[in-house]
Amino acid sequence: MSGIDDIALNFSPASLLVLNAILAVVMFSIAIDLKPADFQALARAPKPLAVGLISQFLVLPALTFLLVLAVQPRPSVALGLILVAACPGGNISNFITYRAGGNAALSVSMTALATVGAILLTPLNIAFWAGMYEPTRALLRETAIDPVQVAITVGFMLVLPLALGVWLNHRSPALTLRMRRPLHHVSMAIFVGFVALALAANWGFFLRFAGAVAGLVVLHNALALGGGWAVATLARLTPFDRRAVTIETGIQNSGLGLVLIFAFFGGLGGMAVVAAFWGIWHALSGIALASLWARTRAAR
Repeated sequence: MSGIDDIALNFSPASLLVLNAILAVVMFSIAIDLKPADFQALARAPKPLAVGLISQFLVLPALTFLLVLAVQPRPSVALGLILVAACPGGNISNFITYRAGGNAALSVSMTALATVGAILLTPLNIAFWAGMYEPTRALLRETAIDPVQVAITVGFMLVLPLALGVWLNHRSPALTLRMRRPLHHVSMAIFVGFVALALAANWGFFLRFAGAVAGLVVLHNALALGGGWAVATLARLTPFDRRAVTIETGIQNSGLGLVLIFAFFGGLGGMAVVAAFWGIWHALSGIALASLWARTRAAR
């Protein structure tokens, strides 16, 4: 793994803006299938939402710390795993939850609250868990997230397309019914195309270093999905809600992770490798799980 800390990803700030725009389209494609009544039901019964947030911000970072203790990877790789676990769920989780036949409204609500909560909880989780492990403690720097920038990102990538989609479905259900299927396919095709282009642009980089972290990322993602399913099962959530919590815990906002790595950790190589490989793998594992679950209808 020599040289892993010297890597510079071929992934520009402009690419991150494109990714945010693509994810906004994905969010809109989900939102046009939702109604205000879906969120009113969550307000009357908030237990699934609370369970999901606990799974994401408490259980996943703790499982990650145990993984780091057991495997003891390079410090930069360990810090990358901790940082990814501290990020909120990515909104592709909403698309995957929908495809899996889970509670998409719950998934969207978890993503929204977790993203806003990340302003405080993400740096706290990074500082706490990385500070408890000696090799990462030396790498840990003071991390601060600009609340204004996060608010702008949340607004344009999540809140605005969500509000527009729900409003359009409420005002013109016949129009959204016609739009739904084509838009789902188009948004997914755009996302897959972006991932393919990003992979092609960094192909040499992945050939050289991805093998060093591939097993860890796959194991970490499996722990995230398994932890989410276990927490939801122990909380006795319905299968409909359990699918949402499982996927939301296993799909992390690796785009935000990359932003933090370049903004606050100097693009540290091991961290960048972990976040980049997570960005590809969690989409593949999530889509595979959704395809499996979609074969059976989840009881509500």
